[in-house]
Amino acid sequence: MNPFPYTNDNKRYHTWNYHLRQTFGHKVFKVALDGGFDCPNRDGTVAYGGCTFCSAAGSGDFAGNRADDLVTQFQDIKEKMHAKWKDGKYLAYFQAFTNTHAPVDVLREKYETVLQLDGVVGLSIATRPDCLPDDVVDYLAELNERTYLWVELGLQTVHERTALLINHAHDFACYVEGVQKLRKHGIRVCSHIINGLPLEDYDMMMETAKTVANLDVQGIKIHLLHLLKGTPMVKQYEKGMLTFLSFEEYVQLVCDQLEILPPEMVVHRITGDGPIDLMIGPMWSVNKWEVLNAIDAELERRNSYQGKYYKKEAISR
Repeated sequence: MNPFPYTNDNKRYHTWNYHLRQTFGHKVFKVALDGGFDCPNRDGTVAYGGCTFCSAAGSGDFAGNRADDLVTQFQDIKEKMHAKWKDGKYLAYFQAFTNTHAPVDVLREKYETVLQLDGVVGLSIATRPDCLPDDVVDYLAELNERTYLWVELGLQTVHERTALLINHAHDFACYVEGVQKLRKHGIRVCSHIINGLPLEDYDMMMETAKTVANLDVQGIKIHLLHLLKGTPMVKQYEKGMLTFLSFEEYVQLVCDQLEILPPEMVVHRITGDGPIDLMIGPMWSVNKWEVLNAIDAELERRNSYQGKYYKKEAISR
């Protein structure tokens, strides 16, 4: 009997690609866009300076060119993606900065523009839990009724000490409230976490993953912290507050995290990298396929898979 919650030809975790193929019956890929938004953690709405790890591009380093309109961005990124995949449909991915940080009429104009483009089957919207006022959530609920929708929320860590160190400018309670607002309307939520944040050890990173496993979220992005030139975190690195995870440490950690996630949770990402010209470290992260292959090999070596040790627990935080 197949021990995995997926088909035998799938990896040992519930991949994003597998989920999309199961949902749509064919290849679907994200087209990353810059919608021209700001961030409340930069413009003074809640704080200034932004998260210390965040680049000048608002974590949208591989998104479209902000100087271009959304249609031009979409066509440009789409053509680049087709260099990898000849056929497929598209999810318009509002990636850079905080993509609900605007009045509803502004959001509506941007989202509806890309939804009308040929081949677009849905939206993925990256935002913060403190940027989900009721009227925005109502509009997202409307979208969820007529298109395929994910909302991505940057949790990063459940530890308040770390949240202060990275100038996250919201706490875990705010995150839970944001999730609840979206789930009230059945909107799919993807939680972002980061492994390797300043002063966090193995147990702390596992606790973050375990907490996400017990939230009402449908997806997770597991990121490796990569330090980029020009970010505020460089100063923390120079002060000795940040030590890069080794390749081997990261592979072991991600496999441990996958084992405690619910089997139905969609794993959108299990590593991350940045523009190589901005990278300070860890430099091994730029070899993304080596990381992915090593995680596959370690799960096979263990004879393990996502959800092997998952146990539903109440969140005590």
